[in-house]
Amino acid sequence: MRRADRLFDIIEYLRRHKRVVTAAELAETLEVSVRTIYRDVADLQASRVPVEGEAGLGYMLRSGYELPPLMFSEDEIEALVFGARMVRAWGDASFTNAADGALAKIRAVLPARLSEAAKASHITVASSRTHDKAAFNGNLSPIRRAIRERRKIKVTYKSLGDDTTIRVLRPLGLAFFGPFWMLASWCELRGDFRTFRIERFESVSVTQEAFRDEPGKTVEDFVARPQEQGKSG
Repeated sequence: MRRADRLFDIIEYLRRHKRVVTAAELAETLEVSVRTIYRDVADLQASRVPVEGEAGLGYMLRSGYELPPLMFSEDEIEALVFGARMVRAWGDASFTNAADGALAKIRAVLPARLSEAAKASHITVASSRTHDKAAFNGNLSPIRRAIRERRKIKVTYKSLGDDTTIRVLRPLGLAFFGPFWMLASWCELRGDFRTFRIERFESVSVTQEAFRDEPGKTVEDFVARPQEQGKSG
């Protein structure tokens, strides 16, 4: 978690709970050390955020403090709500929680009129009644993490022809073609770009081996290749 995000989360946690919160509680919630909380709160206080209390006793945010409102238009708010609902409909639990958390943070600092617009959006996203969502996104979290951390993944892949192979992949990006999630990757077994439907992975493990951009193996190279050369599996 970026430090700026953690400082925001500390303020939001104190604002929501409206009571004395110990550093240990904050540390457990944000998954950092108590020492880190002490340092972060001291920095917030130095920046004139009205956090009252001290180390060893606990902290409380002075009543009436709000972060500056975000200046979104109604169209922008509706786009954000739509995106979150799309994630909720077709993402996994981790993705859904992240989308809900992001919306909660945005709503918390919106002016009342825009906050009501976010709640009242009538754009919905329906999950398919003919597909099991979990079957299509079960491998989503580890793959997203591997893309962020730029780590290779080791997968057991079952092709549409029922052939099973073990692959080591450089995960480059995900695309959603409901209900399928497609992974663009550099496949070390084939020595070429390959795309995979992630529900065809029987197992996925994120390795400790990081990768860097190499000429001819980047996501930009994948996007730039002639479409007719695209290969699956």
